[in-house]
Amino acid sequence: MAISFALLLLIALNGADGYRVRVGIVGGTEAAPNSRPYMASLQIQGQHSCGGVLVREDFVLTAAHCRIPRQYTVVLGAVSLSATEATKQKFTAIQSIPHPLYDGHQNDVMLLKLDRRANLTSAVQLIPLMQGRLRRSSQCSTAGWGDIGDNNTIADKLQEVKVNILPLQNCRRRWGEVPITGSMVCATGDRRFQGFCSGDSGGPLVCNGTSAGVVSFSGQRCGNPRTPDVYMRTASYRGWIRNVLNSNYIELE
Repeated sequence: MAISFALLLLIALNGADGYRVRVGIVGGTEAAPNSRPYMASLQIQGQHSCGGVLVREDFVLTAAHCRIPRQYTVVLGAVSLSATEATKQKFTAIQSIPHPLYDGHQNDVMLLKLDRRANLTSAVQLIPLMQGRLRRSSQCSTAGWGDIGDNNTIADKLQEVKVNILPLQNCRRRWGEVPITGSMVCATGDRRFQGFCSGDSGGPLVCNGTSAGVVSFSGQRCGNPRTPDVYMRTASYRGWIRNVLNSNYIELE
């Protein structure tokens, strides 16, 4: 059933198991140090706001709804957001490139161009983009520094949680009037109230070591299986990502 963007916004504002854009991980565990070297923390005045992943030495993939009218500080190689860590590398995002068809709901992906190339180390690495179909049997997880209790308790250290892919028709039935398109992928945790939360937007759905999705939106309560977590399907945007990267070539040093 078709639904207008105005109605989507109304549902978002009113909640009650409705649509809600998420800007951490609930029911997860602390990630092992530097086990996810592709993770990026997008920060404003030293405060974490969104997540992302490093897809080229000078580009981070994140969500379009994370776009702000100023420049992010992008931190790579972090375990703790507050601690001084020798592995950290900091950059300025000098350009935000949201998908041209982003409408506040669909095509919620964006690339951030960094002011220089990252130095690839054991703590800072690229993540490959997934190709082909995402199977339910895939080993998948998500990670971030967002809310760990659905109560504005922001994580200091990177959190992660295993998630299970849902068939699209199943996800559509649970979401009802909120449109779930073929360029989206839905997932839930092994138990209730496991998944991403506020502060995890733009972070990754990682399946079999590749970027399979970008954190987009969830229900009014984080990790509620009645309204499964929704990611933008990376494979649907490989062509657009490739075109942006090709038009912003890296000069050889």
